[in-house]
Amino acid sequence: MEQGSGFAAGLAQMMEPVAKGLELFGVVVIVLSVVLATVRFAIDLRGTTRKTAYDSYRANLGRGILLGLELLVGADIIATVTAPLTWESVGLLGLIVLIRTFLSFSLETEIEGVVPWRRRAVGEREAR
Repeated sequence: MEQGSGFAAGLAQMMEPVAKGLELFGVVVIVLSVVLATVRFAIDLRGTTRKTAYDSYRANLGRGILLGLELLVGADIIATVTAPLTWESVGLLGLIVLIRTFLSFSLETEIEGVVPWRRRAVGEREAR
């Protein structure tokens, strides 16, 4: 039994920096996406209409934030290995994942302009 708990403790110690690194990477992705989308927006303003540039800017920002949120959710899931499991910690993790998943869903719907379960029907209609 002690060997199993020693393994779990060792795994938790190994996963803690992985989770922190993934969190940091998620934040870096969001910050970089804001910078790159803003630069692209400035370039697009010279060659297209304001509305087209703005729509592209929002979509690019949304994609970057969406990717960063997915990385942050992954980090939260990995972090559960490092934290002692209590009802409070599991509930908090569930709430964080739920909020981030809702944000991801909302951003994806905003970017695509259609809810995921209607995408196929819309794509088929546009292909005709």
